[in-house]
Amino acid sequence: MAIKRVVLLVGGVGGAKLAYGLKELLRPDQLDVVVNTGDDFWLYGLRICPDLDTIVYTLSGLVDRVNGWGIMHDSMRTLQALQRFGEDTWFRLGDLDIATHLLRTEMLRNGQTLTQVIARLTTQLNIEHRVLPMTDHEVATLVDTVEHGQLGFQQYFVRHRWQPTVSAIHYSGAEQATLSPQVAEAIQTADAIIIGPSNPWLSVAPILAVNGMRGALLARDVPRVAVTPIIGGQAIKGPTAKIMHELNIPPSSEQVAAFYGDIINGFVYDQQDAAPSIAGLRVLSAQTLMRTDHDKIALAKTVLGWLEAWGSS
Repeated sequence: MAIKRVVLLVGGVGGAKLAYGLKELLRPDQLDVVVNTGDDFWLYGLRICPDLDTIVYTLSGLVDRVNGWGIMHDSMRTLQALQRFGEDTWFRLGDLDIATHLLRTEMLRNGQTLTQVIARLTTQLNIEHRVLPMTDHEVATLVDTVEHGQLGFQQYFVRHRWQPTVSAIHYSGAEQATLSPQVAEAIQTADAIIIGPSNPWLSVAPILAVNGMRGALLARDVPRVAVTPIIGGQAIKGPTAKIMHELNIPPSSEQVAAFYGDIINGFVYDQQDAAPSIAGLRVLSAQTLMRTDHDKIALAKTVLGWLEAWGSS
């Protein structure tokens, strides 16, 4: 089948890597990247959108390639000045990065939507592929922990370095949130939907929790595939495997596929692992570890090739 338009659902560094690979292979009119906003929060009066900014910085070439997030060669003088006033600067805000937050906050306070804000940022950074927030409403991922009770996502992930034991995760505001017209249109016209190798519970579940999202995805009789974030029982980066252990879920690619359930009809697992055995689920073995730009493009090419052959398999 001809794949003319792809929607990629992502959040965080792993998703950004696949977004980069797909961007290198698909024209701007062929790729829409829908990004998690459940980890967005307010800090010092600024609206911070970590996953959106990671995607934008990655696609624009600005990203700090060592960390996979933030802006390369950024400085921290503003944080140092805040520390002088006794502030606990647990969340890193680079001086160049703050410009993004200042402009976004000003635009939001002037009545523009987050979708409009990101459209301006991508245009000014010469990103031709469309980057879309999962919703224009505020949704907050909240993490119940054994040690500290309920924490906001960034408190859990950054301040406590994702070390607290997770007992449950909530997506506050998701039931009241709605799909933006742009996200709805992207899904309705997609020839294929890909869920990136992002944390299923922290990055993808908030997207799926938005009112109307699951219905929109299930209404599409097209390939809907997910790429594993688990290789050999471990996550390459972040707390995916740790959270699975804490929620009494064996950390495996098969369990990730089972978590997505009927949202997906295809699954890409790493070549080191055994194929998931789930009735009705098409599977593909691939090299999913993306350390270099070549790796990102290679995985994207493998997935797209599989999707192109979908109708004949």
